[in-house]
Amino acid sequence: MEKENVPQHDGNLSKKNLKELVYATDENGNYTTALSTGWEPKAIALSNAIDDIKERAEEAKLKVQIGEVSPICYYMELNKMDLTILAGYVDMWKWRVKRHFKPTVFAKLNDKTLQKYADAFDISIAELKNFKTD
Repeated sequence: MEKENVPQHDGNLSKKNLKELVYATDENGNYTTALSTGWEPKAIALSNAIDDIKERAEEAKLKVQIGEVSPICYYMELNKMDLTILAGYVDMWKWRVKRHFKPTVFAKLNDKTLQKYADAFDISIAELKNFKTD
């Protein structure tokens, strides 16, 4: 894309007075950098992804409320993590983290293990144990 054709869409970036660094070609055909306030298809895709994340977090919250999963599942979704990422943060195998999604197993976790999750989610052990549904 040529530098003068870099998209300048009025999206999320422009609302916050931010710009994204992109590569474009100058008048000589050499690659250079340019600033962009966004591109409509990218803004739509990002907005859809954020909506999906919010929806998954709400679903996880409902499952915690009915006792189907532990709060770990909710906080994982809220923090935009998946099983692999969370397992890396807490330094555990994925199968162990998945097992901790079970409320009966979660209830038996010791404070050392809970602290790993609390640190990953940037909350206290008390917040993790005493899940509130705000």
